[in-house]
Amino acid sequence: MNKAQAYLRHQDSYVLVERHAPLVKRIAQHLLARLPSSVLLDDLIQAGMIGLLEASRNFDGSKGASFETYAGIRIRGSMLDEIRRGDWVPRSVHRNSRTIADAIENVEQAHGRDARDTEVAAYMGVGLGEYHTMLQDVSCGKIIGIEDLGISEDVIGGPDTGNNLGFDELAAERFQSALAENIGRLPEREALVLSLYYDEELNLREIGEVLNVSESRVSQIHSQAMHRLRARLRDWHA
Repeated sequence: MNKAQAYLRHQDSYVLVERHAPLVKRIAQHLLARLPSSVLLDDLIQAGMIGLLEASRNFDGSKGASFETYAGIRIRGSMLDEIRRGDWVPRSVHRNSRTIADAIENVEQAHGRDARDTEVAAYMGVGLGEYHTMLQDVSCGKIIGIEDLGISEDVIGGPDTGNNLGFDELAAERFQSALAENIGRLPEREALVLSLYYDEELNLREIGEVLNVSESRVSQIHSQAMHRLRARLRDWHA
């Protein structure tokens, strides 16, 4: 690459960053609604800007995905990486998350249908209120998102329609199909919460207004949906 080409590429990168800077703040605010008060908006934005810069340098428009889609994935991933590096999640949160997923899986295998809150709580030997509190704690203490189930950032923009898919790309494409199928099989309210959160990009408070429930209840529903998916997709991420 000669100096003129390098300069033009730098200018293109600068324009992309400047144009999409508001996207960083929007994603940061969306994430912040699910995080403890110890996480600051400015820290998320700073991490997100790093992701945006990396996206502007690495974006390849020939793969079909729009820059906004690609950048959104990189921005959110950069924020999640920064939070995880902080290691502020108590061990009890990890333990409870695994216990909930195991309980949902065992109850659903036993009954051959969606596990109900009361059944999961009974299986775990806790009251319904305590179970809901555990869901809330896990949701607030640990980021549980679609990408945590195993989606590769490189394929979220859409499957490659060529004939040269490698093993990783094929596996990711099949995982996406399995994920979509299992989301479609979720209880109606859980599927709706995921759709409003990930597709419509509403925050928990806004979803609560749509469903006429509290923000904390939305957090519980989201958490249970993700644990249900994790249990049903265990073979993919074991």
